[in-house]
Amino acid sequence: MGIQLDIALTHLRSRTRQTLVSLSGIVLGVAFFLAVSSLMSGSERDFLKRLVDNSPHITVSDEFRTAAVQPAVLRWPHGAVSIRHIKPQSETRGIRGYREKLEFVESLPGVRVAPVLTGSAVLTFAGRVQGVTLSGILPDKMKGVSTIDEKIVAGSLDALAADPNGLVIGTGLAGKFGLRLGGTVSVVAPNGANRVMRIVGLFHTGNAGYDEGQAFSVLKRAQLLLGRPNRVNRFIIQLGDPYAARNVAMRIEQALGYKSVSWIEASEDILSLLRVRQIIMYSVVSAILVVAAFGIYNTISTIALEKTRDIAILKSMGFRARDLRRIFLIQGTLLGLAGSTTGLLCGLLLMRALSHVQLKIPGVTETTYLPLDWSATQYALAAGFAMGASIIAAYLPARRAGRVHPVDILRGAA
Repeated sequence: MGIQLDIALTHLRSRTRQTLVSLSGIVLGVAFFLAVSSLMSGSERDFLKRLVDNSPHITVSDEFRTAAVQPAVLRWPHGAVSIRHIKPQSETRGIRGYREKLEFVESLPGVRVAPVLTGSAVLTFAGRVQGVTLSGILPDKMKGVSTIDEKIVAGSLDALAADPNGLVIGTGLAGKFGLRLGGTVSVVAPNGANRVMRIVGLFHTGNAGYDEGQAFSVLKRAQLLLGRPNRVNRFIIQLGDPYAARNVAMRIEQALGYKSVSWIEASEDILSLLRVRQIIMYSVVSAILVVAAFGIYNTISTIALEKTRDIAILKSMGFRARDLRRIFLIQGTLLGLAGSTTGLLCGLLLMRALSHVQLKIPGVTETTYLPLDWSATQYALAAGFAMGASIIAAYLPARRAGRVHPVDILRGAA
């Protein structure tokens, strides 16, 4: 192996200019591969974070995936008479026995859950009327499944627990009403229940529809206003591993009977789009390394042609075909290793520069930075693609060198 390495190094040094050109191609290829893949992967993660972390991984609602079969149909499935258009009996909607069901969900590993009662309400203040979605929550549990606590700009979510008549609204809604922290507003439920509530918190998410149409109160107060005592109609669930949401949702639905929808099921079209985007991205950045691999192929192929007589002599001295192939594969491996190492360093510098790029979107007050993925996976992918392209580029001239017949070459040279 030592003499094969010496011969490989000698061949590369004999064509220094071509070697450096090939090496530069791999370096640039790896650097751009790393920067582009890191940027694309980072933007995908940032998008999923905004999509997933700002919404539940799983939502359990007080609905059923399929309508319940009527008792008469179960008793007489082939009855001669069918009665239709019967008005069903009115009942209080919600998840029945939610406390026991909540305990079951909380017992699952890696699961954080919060019960929520959501309904419509109307806010009135100084002659102004605004319809909102009122959510009754338990503040301590809500913190574990939502980022709303991070979006509070005045007051706190904990203030709801201290004030039964407390209300947390968005800055957009507060601006419409001209309300400030500590102000009061009348909340009217669809059943006519009315309660004067005090603003104990303001949040700002940047989503105008949410900031103007969402309000939070303590769960007990929402149950009284909406006329649903001891009921909730949502379980909001977050998982340690978001991609396990589909399986966990199926397990919960089988156990509870209520419809459980994972974010994967609710966003299948978006995930398909991201998958196509990822394939296009890797195809483009891989093409950079394929072009760089042609430089290695050209260098090693030229060396193999120029060193045909030397190859013949080595074979006559006892070198076998696989030994000669190994020499040229070593050349490709050395170029790949040197190019990958240097390219990763250059790519890291390029990523550092990209991470400081500021994006100021018109109409948006917050400054946005380019999202990058700094995980080791990106470095491994860049180096792996470079090494694979280098070895494949070296294999073709290596195979040709192994097929050289020393007798024909030496006879022609004589």
